[in-house]
Amino acid sequence: MSVNDIQIRDPFVLTVPEEGCYYLYGTTDEDPWSGRAQGFRAYKSRDLENWEGPYTVFTPPPDFWADRNFWAPEVHRYRGAYYMPASFKSAEHRRAVHILWSRNPLGPFLPLSPEPVTPEGWECLDGTLYWDETDSPWLIFSHEWTQIHDGAMCCMRLTEDLKEGCSRPAVMFRASRSGWSINDTGDVVKGEGENYVTDGPYILRPKDGGLLLLWSSYSATGYSIGTAYSGSGRITGPWSHAAKPFFSADGGHGMVFPTLDGRMMLAIHQPNRTPCERARFIPVQLLERDIKIL
Repeated sequence: MSVNDIQIRDPFVLTVPEEGCYYLYGTTDEDPWSGRAQGFRAYKSRDLENWEGPYTVFTPPPDFWADRNFWAPEVHRYRGAYYMPASFKSAEHRRAVHILWSRNPLGPFLPLSPEPVTPEGWECLDGTLYWDETDSPWLIFSHEWTQIHDGAMCCMRLTEDLKEGCSRPAVMFRASRSGWSINDTGDVVKGEGENYVTDGPYILRPKDGGLLLLWSSYSATGYSIGTAYSGSGRITGPWSHAAKPFFSADGGHGMVFPTLDGRMMLAIHQPNRTPCERARFIPVQLLERDIKIL
């Protein structure tokens, strides 16, 4: 099948050069917004055009705490295993990031620990993993606008085994400070007051050695991807924002992966409406302090 045959949000591509293939993960329930969640499925390809699958990579165990809104899985290789941060929710538990793990990129993935890694009582989603200059692991995640109105991008150091946080969460920035995120999004963002979305973080190191964060929100043209830059090269910043979104054509939750032939590719979902969302792969180039679409 082609990507046009696969309904998927929040696509994440893992490149495995020794196998000569790519694995595609994402939010794969037909209706990810309501009803009982089924789990996550994945796909496999050698050329980014023809895909095999779906393969069921996560089915919630009977005692798993969440039953809805299974969103945005990523898969990272670390110490000989594969780790999947993803977002989950239940009626009794706020949305949170829980890390799963497996010995195989096609799973089965299982909960790494009994509890989520994001702070108890916080409404959180879209966790991504980052290893700093000392190889210490961090979780970058969104503190949801549904709880704090002005959504925040946060970071927190993790224990070496990725089972829990070992530092207080730090606010990297809030969405309203970007200069382009808007609070008037019609039916997308509801509630009293001004509400600004942060989601879909993904970290890159541009050519100058700083840090570049891709993240998504809503701009005047709809769901968009912006960039934030840390010239210090530290995850704690300070962070500055590009004046305009990097991508603003009704698509987002972007990440960048290397192709088997040495190029860089942006993965997004587009359009941003269910059940029409599909993975899109767009060639990009890292610059001194930024990224551009080729």
